[in-house]
Amino acid sequence: MKKILLQLDVDTQPCPFDAIVAVDAGTEVLLRHAGVTPETVVPLTHGAMFTRGGGDLASTAIFLGGSDVAQVETVSQTVQQTFFGPVRVSVMVDPAGANTTAAAAVIAGARHLPINEPAAARSLKTVILGATGPVGQRAARLLAGKGVAVTLVSRSEARAAACAATIQTRHPDATLTATTTAELETALADADLILAAGAAGVELLSGEHRSKAHACRVFIDLNAVPPAGIAGISPTDKATASGQAICYGALGVGGTKMKIHRAAIASLFTANDRWLDAEELLTIGEALEPSA
Repeated sequence: MKKILLQLDVDTQPCPFDAIVAVDAGTEVLLRHAGVTPETVVPLTHGAMFTRGGGDLASTAIFLGGSDVAQVETVSQTVQQTFFGPVRVSVMVDPAGANTTAAAAVIAGARHLPINEPAAARSLKTVILGATGPVGQRAARLLAGKGVAVTLVSRSEARAAACAATIQTRHPDATLTATTTAELETALADADLILAAGAAGVELLSGEHRSKAHACRVFIDLNAVPPAGIAGISPTDKATASGQAICYGALGVGGTKMKIHRAAIASLFTANDRWLDAEELLTIGEALEPSA
């Protein structure tokens, strides 16, 4: 039975990056659909559900992607509602690569900070720059789920507050703060981890501001396009020492992201009821350590 993956993308063209990774991960037949909406995804999902039966359902899976994260989430909810009983296939949700990238960033931070130790994690403080973007939101959600205190920084405090409120709904006991770039210095003072997840080619943390982050032990910049999102960090940095801190650039995190992505695609074909969102992708990545 061939492994068939339906790549359902909300954009006008399916993402070639996601397609290539799917093939490299062992997908034997890739069916690509663009412009997917909550209305059009139902018959596509039915096609995946009803063509095979029993144990053969595990040989069909769905990948949900695209640059409009909110639209992908709406489509994913529709897919969940379309399944019933054992008649379902495994699904991976990774809009704009946000889930796999955020998971890889959290794993990088956990190599140097006690993020995975519940009692110690509650004493950690993280500042996320560009926190209202796709990756920033996911990283904030994953860290909050670990018990880490998270400050979400955005040009718009209202948008940061809205993101924090959404995460709070999922993690009621989480410590979340919303602030603006204009008030950044206060947040930097005692941050253990600073993560830049903003738009490509935009500096979010200048050298002057970085020098004020006296307590920071890990800097992670997910921007691969000059100028750096965090001044002084190279895209190729991977656990690079800089004073008392450790630095990661986009490519330094990207290797782990790729391993998570490929492993997740492969795992879709091991059962017909896997649902891989940010948290599940983080678990897959953690299982890959230290090879990741």
